[in-house]
Amino acid sequence: MVNDYRFSHRLKVRYSEIDGQKIVFNAHYLTYIDVAVTEYFLEGLKLDFEAEDFDFVLAKSTLEYKNSARLNDWLTIWCKMSKIGNSSMTMNCMITKEGEEDPILLAEIIYVSYDAETKMSRPVPEFVRARIEAYESGQLSTR
Repeated sequence: MVNDYRFSHRLKVRYSEIDGQKIVFNAHYLTYIDVAVTEYFLEGLKLDFEAEDFDFVLAKSTLEYKNSARLNDWLTIWCKMSKIGNSSMTMNCMITKEGEEDPILLAEIIYVSYDAETKMSRPVPEFVRARIEAYESGQLSTR
């Protein structure tokens, strides 16, 4: 665990994700984060989106680029929920190269609990709030 992040997801940089400078094109980092956040909810929190009444949408993303990833690098995407509001959740993410602790990217992502029927925000369900709080405090076991 790096810097109190309990959850991480690994992936390998593919050829289609690099640009003319032979580094990962900036927009792909959001995809990496999206994949890791999905795994945070599925594997970390053990949420079943099909069976449980919960969905969320992206409201804001702030990315701070520190370094670059290259073809075939193994990356670790670290995720932790830093705040849960009434309807919003703030996720902090950090991407590192495998075996390194210095970040290549830092991110703050704000999600909003969403009702697909009404197409409006709604309060974060209590069962989701409880699982996040238990997971982040170490009371819900990892993977």
